[in-house]
Amino acid sequence: MTTSPTVSSSVLPELVDQIETVIFGKREVIELAVVGFLAGGHILLEDVPGTGKTSLARALARSIGGSFQRVQFTSDLLPTDVLGLNLWSAREDAFRFTEGPIFHNVVLADELNRTSPRTQSSLLEAMSEGSVSIDGTTYPLPQPFFVIATQNPMEFEGTYPLPESQLDRFLVRLSLGYPDREAERQVLAHADLSEKIPGLDAVAPLPAFEALRRAVSRVRFDDKLVEYLLDLIAATRESSQLALGASTRAARDLHRAAQAYALVQRRTYVVPDDVKRLFRPVIEHRVIPVPGQDAADGPGRALDQILRQRAVPE
Repeated sequence: MTTSPTVSSSVLPELVDQIETVIFGKREVIELAVVGFLAGGHILLEDVPGTGKTSLARALARSIGGSFQRVQFTSDLLPTDVLGLNLWSAREDAFRFTEGPIFHNVVLADELNRTSPRTQSSLLEAMSEGSVSIDGTTYPLPQPFFVIATQNPMEFEGTYPLPESQLDRFLVRLSLGYPDREAERQVLAHADLSEKIPGLDAVAPLPAFEALRRAVSRVRFDDKLVEYLLDLIAATRESSQLALGASTRAARDLHRAAQAYALVQRRTYVVPDDVKRLFRPVIEHRVIPVPGQDAADGPGRALDQILRQRAVPE
């Protein structure tokens, strides 16, 4: 049985439109970022500095009306600087837990790959469980909880590669890229873009946004399309061009991302093009090419080949 669209789903185009007022010429990337939020996942923005990664993260956070905190990741940042720690309180004659900046609905982990692997791994429990454990005690994080991490290309000095276990916890990896000439002209004509972000409306405030997230699971996913998705996942594990295929978590994330993408497109059912469109953004950062592959191309060529070779269900 197909569920009718909820009234609240009408805000999704408005949400994308609003973000596009501060990020020119990148509507498709904005839609995919909204998909990441709707699917309840975390987002990895990878690009060179100065392309609008931080602005996109801030605009997304403002548009859902959640609490927001930016953490600048540096080489000397400690896990306790992110998660919090127990401090002695002379007044209470006991240790008291002091929350770190991660205790917000939306956390911008800026330049995540500039910090040490130890500090990177401190986010794993938060991203998977929505909680943090300090000295044997578990503290729940505000819900919903999202991490939007920005990452510089690995060619940049002072970067540490994110481990596979952490990459697998990002539902989608996006790249803004350089804007086209017309979009760049608009940026030059609007010098106050960053100043506009704090004034953005909460187009989908948290209660409405939570209703939209629940609606994602009701988007119909035909059984034949599920088999198509599983074929694609299996092909990544069988490919001679890939040393590491996609995980079961990746299959689950692709399934939910396709449902969220359909909802953003104002549909109550998933079509094959939804799965094909999300395949690379959801899967590419989770698989590893065999040694000797062209580093510039990464696993993208293998994934494109898989899409071409697998029959699309009617």
